[in-house]
Parts: sequence; structure tokens; C-alpha cells
Amino acid sequence: MASGGTAALWRRQMDKLDPTRRSANMRAIRGKDTRPELAVRRVLRKAGFPGYRLHRNDLPGRPDIVYAGRRKIVLVHGCFWHGHDCREGTRKPKSRTGYWNPKIEGNRARDLRNVELLAAAGWSIETVWECETGDPGLPARLIRFLEI
Repeated sequence: MASGGTAALWRRQMDKLDPTRRSANMRAIRGKDTRPELAVRRVLRKAGFPGYRLHRNDLPGRPDIVYAGRRKIVLVHGCFWHGHDCREGTRKPKSRTGYWNPKIEGNRARDLRNVELLAAAGWSIETVWECETGDPGLPARLIRFLEI
């Protein structure tokens, strides 16, 4: 058997889902309008801060929420995908670790580069992690950030 066939066989044996269900599962993972992002946007509207722009592609990393007039950006990161230091973020994949671990580290490096570029361009950045979206102190934190 060729090495490509062996790798494919190994992946099928390690994965608990059949290829069709795995594909559907991966397609369901969104990059925009995620549950944490929608929660943060709801908090911002209730706090009296509508008028943001979403995913501005003229800025590094296409930030999630942009208040251009205030030069403020709110990034909403999923803990697992962006390698947060919480319980969910430190959870390591059990299969295809040679792919997923470098992918998550690459996401972290890219996030850092984008924040540095945005800060150098005069933007203030606040990052909200997925695990923080239910925190009762989040509205006050975002209000402080946006009012300064």
C-alpha cells in the first residue's frame, strides 16, 4: 500500500466520525457571526454602543468589531482555535496533532502580528475570549474600553 493510502487508512481508524459527518462538522465551524461574537455584539448594543463595523478587510486580520471614529477594535477569539490559557484553550487535539498543534500556534502568532500592526497604526484593541462572554463584568469592561 502506498504511503498516502496508509495515512488515509490511519486517519479513518483514528477518527470517530465517518468522512461525510466529519466534513459536515468542519463546515459548520464558522469564522464570522460565531456565538461568542454575537454575544459580544449584543452586550455592546445593550450598553449603548451600536454603530460598529464588522470584519473590515482593509485592516490587518479583518477585526471582528471596529469603532472607526473612536479608533477602537474589539477582537472576539474562540479559546480553542486561538490557544487561550483557559481550560478549553489548553485542551489539545487527540488526532492529527501534527496538523492541529502547529495550526493553533500559527493562529496565535498571526493574532500577535495583527495586534502589533493595528497598535502601530494607532488603534486601541480589546480582546474578548469565548470563555469571558458570560462574565457579568464584561459590559463594564467594554464600556470602560470604549469610553476612554
